[in-house]
Amino acid sequence: MNSLTIATDVVLAAGGGLGGAGTSGIALTNGIVLLAGLRGSKRVKLNRDKAGGLGIGLGVLSATAGAALSQLSSAAAEIPKSLIAGGTFGNMSLGGTALALTAVIFLFEWKKLWIPAALGIGAGVIYANAGGIWGIVYNGILMAANAVGAL
Repeated sequence: MNSLTIATDVVLAAGGGLGGAGTSGIALTNGIVLLAGLRGSKRVKLNRDKAGGLGIGLGVLSATAGAALSQLSSAAAEIPKSLIAGGTFGNMSLGGTALALTAVIFLFEWKKLWIPAALGIGAGVIYANAGGIWGIVYNGILMAANAVGAL
């Protein structure tokens, strides 16, 4: 567990308007919103970018949440890691994998929105592991979750 995760959990647990929802609570809620949008909720309208963005948020948050959420997001990351970084395209680093996966999520027109959502979940976990500029995205999402938990 890194220091940012510990700091985020401490601040979120301190309370506020959401009663100390915590990273797990915010990750679960993010997942429910994503699922509602994918299932066709009248209240949650998704397009490719929203589905990919919510997926990335869910991947980042669940990577820090632990338990079943972390295992599910890690499993979602294994497919793109094995396809992209597994030697198919040469000696690809996690940073290159994150870049390629982000391009696949946001550049193609997806008829089925579950595809960018699932790829986004995997991308969030890969961002957490890749470091560099991807770590900035990862930390930004965690800081936003921190701010929501402090309301």
